[in-house]
Formats: sequence, structure tokens, C-alpha cells
Amino acid sequence: VANLDSGVGVYAPDADSYTLFKPLFDPIIEEYHNGFGSNQKQPEIDLGEEGIVNKKKRFNADKISLLTDLDPEGKYINSTRVRCGRSLQGYPFNPCLTEENYKEMEDKIRKVLCGFSDPELKGTYYPLTGMTKDVQKQLIDDHFLFKEGDRY
Repeated sequence: VANLDSGVGVYAPDADSYTLFKPLFDPIIEEYHNGFGSNQKQPEIDLGEEGIVNKKKRFNADKISLLTDLDPEGKYINSTRVRCGRSLQGYPFNPCLTEENYKEMEDKIRKVLCGFSDPELKGTYYPLTGMTKDVQKQLIDDHFLFKEGDRY
């Protein structure tokens, strides 16, 4: 089946698909990520102090006070962002999500993001429905939002 209007053209309905269809997915993913292959791994998390290395790749929020400001003079870091992809544990991938799933997921993410009180973490939440076309265009131009047109 040809989906010429699709950016990638291959979609996994759930996490198990990446294992079941590994011969199909791995070369596509490697090309998309500029040669980062399935046999390569991200480095272990190491926040620089003994006892903080986390082999399970989960950040311990109790240790956040041990992190130092990476740019205390404000010379090098202009901004950061958090990007939430389309998959949350306990939900299927995009092709199998229901409208109710989308609403639940957005509500969960919005509550977390809007709950930040630290000025360094606070930002603006833009719901996909309700933002102006100008804001949408700017977010797409800045690569913060996917462009429209992919049916999937």
C-alpha cells in the first residue's frame, strides 16, 4: 500500500510491533535517525556524583537539588523544551487511539505541565485545538509542532 502523502509511511500500532516487525522497522528508524542503529544505546544516566548513576534510566526527583545550573551566567543556553511524543504507558500507539484516549492523555500531560511552579520550568501550554493559525505556524516553523497533512 502506498501512502505517498505520509512523512514516513510505516506506523506501529503498539510497542510489540517494533519487535514483531523488526526487519521492517529497524532500517527505517536507523535512516530517520541518521545512522543511529538498533544495536546502539543511549549512554547511562550519570548526573556526575556518586550514587546518582541510575541504571534503570529513571530520574530520581529527590536528587534534583544535586543538579547545578549548567549556565549560571546565561551565556550559552538560550532555551530548552520538553517534547511529549505520542505514546504514554498504558495507551496504544497513535493508529489505535480512540478520541477518549486522546482526551485522557492530553488532560494528564496538561495537568503535569501546568502544575510547574518553578519559573525555570513554567511555560505556555498550547492545545492543538484552540491555538491561532499564527501560533500554529510559528510552532511548526520552530519545529515544536508537526505540520498538518499526515493522515495517520
